[in-house]
Amino acid sequence: MTVRKALALVIGAVMCTGVLGTGCAQQPSGASSPASPRPGSSASQPASPRPAPPRSFPRPLPGLGPATRARVPDASRQALVVTGPTESSYEAQAVLYEQYPVQGWRAVAGPWPAHNGLRGWTDEHEAGDLHTPIGVFRLSDAGGRLPDPGTRLPYDQDPEFAVSGTGHLGEPLEGSFDYVIAIDYNRVPGTTPLDKTRPLGEDKGGGVWIHVDHDGPTNACVSLSEEHMRTLLNALEPDKEPVVVMGPESVLRR
Repeated sequence: MTVRKALALVIGAVMCTGVLGTGCAQQPSGASSPASPRPGSSASQPASPRPAPPRSFPRPLPGLGPATRARVPDASRQALVVTGPTESSYEAQAVLYEQYPVQGWRAVAGPWPAHNGLRGWTDEHEAGDLHTPIGVFRLSDAGGRLPDPGTRLPYDQDPEFAVSGTGHLGEPLEGSFDYVIAIDYNRVPGTTPLDKTRPLGEDKGGGVWIHVDHDGPTNACVSLSEEHMRTLLNALEPDKEPVVVMGPESVLRR
């Protein structure tokens, strides 16, 4: 073998080894190479995070400002809100609300027309001033001339609830105290609405009730129709520690 042939064989062997080592051999028929994602396809972009659901907050008592809401006891889950259009008005509107764990406060009865004191509302109630006291007061006891309509509040049926005569507009008062709910203003809770004990003194008045409407203003009470009184009596539950929140709109919004 000549030197020239020997060199040719060596060079050929080296070239063949280099080609096979680079992976240039044909792939078996039918084999597929990994596909590159097409531009714009979902695979070419990271998945967008789902938007967080909107946060919900329990609804506060409607129509009340922060100062008034702060006076409602934390344990209270029923509130009768009685709102007058002005400080001097003796006509009002009443709505019964209940508090639910997730929803917050929700209206369950009303709005109902109502009457209050002849001269409107006051922060400083005095005996005989013909104003209804503004504030947040518990509702703990009930009674009336008529039998208990089925309320869960302590109920005192007594003939002493009978009343006669005429009101400030000449309207008859008979039947006004057929059903009453005592407002815990200057009284001892847990007693009949007829109890005359006045912890704040006689000069601060007392005997402020929610009672049957007689189509006119009251001395200091809040009045509702007989039908609405029965509905309210049957709705209130002592375990929910009911309160009345009452006053003119401008004051309740504070």
